[in-house]
Amino acid sequence: MIETQQFAGANKTNTSFLTPLERRLAPTVLPRIPSWLETYHLTMLTLVWSALILLFSYWAKSDRSWLWMVSLMIFFQYVTDHYDGKVGKYRNTGLVRWGYYMDHLLDYFFLCSVIIGYAFILPEKSRYQILILLAIFAGYEFSTFLAFAATDRLRISYLKFGPTEFRLALIVINALIAQYGTRYMISGLKYVNVGGAIGLALVIYRTHKAVWALDMEHKRHAQSFALDTEGVLVSTTEH
Repeated sequence: MIETQQFAGANKTNTSFLTPLERRLAPTVLPRIPSWLETYHLTMLTLVWSALILLFSYWAKSDRSWLWMVSLMIFFQYVTDHYDGKVGKYRNTGLVRWGYYMDHLLDYFFLCSVIIGYAFILPEKSRYQILILLAIFAGYEFSTFLAFAATDRLRISYLKFGPTEFRLALIVINALIAQYGTRYMISGLKYVNVGGAIGLALVIYRTHKAVWALDMEHKRHAQSFALDTEGVLVSTTEH
């Protein structure tokens, strides 16, 4: 049996600040990507970028200038992650479900590599804050995919902040650390965690309300259908 229903994970809802610019650039960039570079190559390259982020972050313990290379890997990961699905659609590769699974799994690997990289650089007393940071940002990913399972809508940006803005923030943070050291990040990490936790709580609250509303709408339709069916049966019996 051939499946004709489109996979909901093939479409993402992204309302971040930089999304309009990215959409304008896509028609220019896509035809220029070499034909030998396939969508699955772009997806799997996240493993390479993540490994190099860990390596360069480890070296940055003794020389902060290696953080510029970390930022370059973050940029490369943005390019390959942003265009892997678009190349698949442009060339009709057909790896929709595979792309959905591997792309988002490797996004988690990328997140872990960045945060573990900061654990290399920051002093041991910051390790608990780093652990909390990983838990909070992993919470955003878990919430995203649980919400997708409940709503069939894949939303990847919240409060105008999406994956591109997140990577840009990482590059800015790396530049500040390379220039001024870790002192400000050590003191500011707890505020980042508090802000991230508040944002996550807001996302969960909004998502729970939306899913609740869907359940209530489904319940009303089910009750209405049951009443209609009962009415039909009664009228048929009377005849």
